[in-house]
Amino acid sequence: MRDYRQLTQEEINVLESNSCWAESWDNIQVADAFTPYGFHRVLFYGDIRLGVFEKQVEVTKGFTKHSGITDATLRNVNIGDNCLIEKVGNFINNYTIGDDCYISNICTMETTEGATYGEGHLVSVLNEMGDGNVILFRNLNSQLASFMVKHFSDKLLKDKLTRLINEEVRFTLPERGTIGNRVKIINTKEITNTVIKDDCEISGASRLSDCTILSSKDDSVFIGTGVICENSIICNGCSITNSVKMQDCFVGEACQITNGFTAEASIFFANSYMANGEACAAFCGPFSASHHKSSLLIGGEFSFYNAGSNTNFSNHAYKMGPMHYGVLERGSKTASGAYVLMPAKIGAFSVCFGKLMNHPDMRCLPFAYLLAYGDTMYIVPGRNITTVGLYRDIKKWPKRDKRAVSSRKSIINFDWLSPFTVGEIVQGKKILEALRQAGGDNVSSYNYHEYIINATSLRKGIKYYDIALRIYMGAVLKRAVKGGFLGKPISDVGVGPWIDLSGMLLPASEEQRLIDDIKSGTIESIQEVLDRFYNIHEHYREYQWAWTYKMILDYYQLDELTDAAMQRIREDYVKARRAWIAEIRKDAQKEFAMGDVEQEVYDDFISKLDHEIDYED
Repeated sequence: MRDYRQLTQEEINVLESNSCWAESWDNIQVADAFTPYGFHRVLFYGDIRLGVFEKQVEVTKGFTKHSGITDATLRNVNIGDNCLIEKVGNFINNYTIGDDCYISNICTMETTEGATYGEGHLVSVLNEMGDGNVILFRNLNSQLASFMVKHFSDKLLKDKLTRLINEEVRFTLPERGTIGNRVKIINTKEITNTVIKDDCEISGASRLSDCTILSSKDDSVFIGTGVICENSIICNGCSITNSVKMQDCFVGEACQITNGFTAEASIFFANSYMANGEACAAFCGPFSASHHKSSLLIGGEFSFYNAGSNTNFSNHAYKMGPMHYGVLERGSKTASGAYVLMPAKIGAFSVCFGKLMNHPDMRCLPFAYLLAYGDTMYIVPGRNITTVGLYRDIKKWPKRDKRAVSSRKSIINFDWLSPFTVGEIVQGKKILEALRQAGGDNVSSYNYHEYIINATSLRKGIKYYDIALRIYMGAVLKRAVKGGFLGKPISDVGVGPWIDLSGMLLPASEEQRLIDDIKSGTIESIQEVLDRFYNIHEHYREYQWAWTYKMILDYYQLDELTDAAMQRIREDYVKARRAWIAEIRKDAQKEFAMGDVEQEVYDDFISKLDHEIDYED
């Protein structure tokens, strides 16, 4: 705790000669090395604490001013060392300001009674008119948010989680608004009841009210011109710019929201990008993107998702070039729980999306295309496994994680083949084989629900699914050998169904164990809940091996995993991987032949495919 002293009479004289005034000079305490010469036209009300003002402050690149306070009214304010505060049009009231801050040309900054700083608010996502299902607080991540949305109909679980989060909020809630160290706030009208952490820059914002902005030296936040943000939390590494309007929202790490985007009662996580459009009651998991002015994300749960224009929820066509965007890597879900094809690329007609949502069991045909010709709907199962776009997505998503290591709260598993997706592939292959057995081989098409699968598409779908299964089994076996856990699993955890909690892949049994522990009181803090997610993720490879071991035995009809069986799996893995690369090469050649790709881009892509053989061993 820092020691402060009273002003000397000489210091008071200097301040008064510089047109400064105090309601009571006795209520002003200063650091031992305080000097009053950098203070001009400052009015002091209430209790004031001041640090030292001895360094230069950079106001823009190459331009520095001496620290101090000019043209400001302060009431009940603590100010750290070497800050420059100038041109405060109205006042700063009830605030604690850290070291090395630059605050210039602002109107009002104050803390009022009952401030929550955006924490503890209950919002409703997926159903904008429903009961609240997500509690906003600074340590929220995509897993906990997804967990709450999924299970808040369980009253006991909801009550337990609500109590744990409210306890955390009460424990961490500051007595008044705070500004961290090295914060820059310029040309901003109003900051009310807002906590701003270290190294944040706010330039030209219109209003920040009841917000928490989590920023740090290695993962700073920028808030730009015209932004209005109310009852919201903004996490490390975010950029909120160009007249964004946001109310009752949570913005996770390294998100970008810009160009007039408006959002209400929505949550955004890890590396999401939102521009021009609108979100209401939207759950936007990791790597969700919306670029178009006519896009409205409402009442849906999205992840690794790129919203198209208007209402068609389509994705940009796969391309080898740099303008390619991602697809429904994990899928999107509506309030009813119905899934879009997962992973899928939706066809060009908006009617596809509406009809698809009527069949949630369609997610059992993953990596599929859905096409419409008039009123007839076609499924091309497994086609997306062998596209240029999927190959690029596998490589690009980990590289596009812009979060600093120190601030990665949300868990993201980048495995494109996992017990979660491969479980769907296994079911999809069984469905196609059952259709072929029932309809025979001498037919031109097969009916699945109200959809048509051409015979050639069905045969290729089985082939593509089988390629994926063999690649997966071989890759996991190789990892088990290197990781030292080859052999019969020591635990059955992971053997059953798997789920995706907004970026995190885990056994359903582990989710149920967490639910049971929360309800029973075994877990006593919300941090313990978060730690459980991290712990499960750390054991992902062990759980994955338990699931895959059983899958290998079932697939190859084995009683145990012998050396001969492992050799066969390795051979099948190499053959399947080469067949996969060959199909992707065909897709690239087809796209190049259309004339949409430059020779240099095509050659670079083919070169990368040629090097895939390096990963076989």
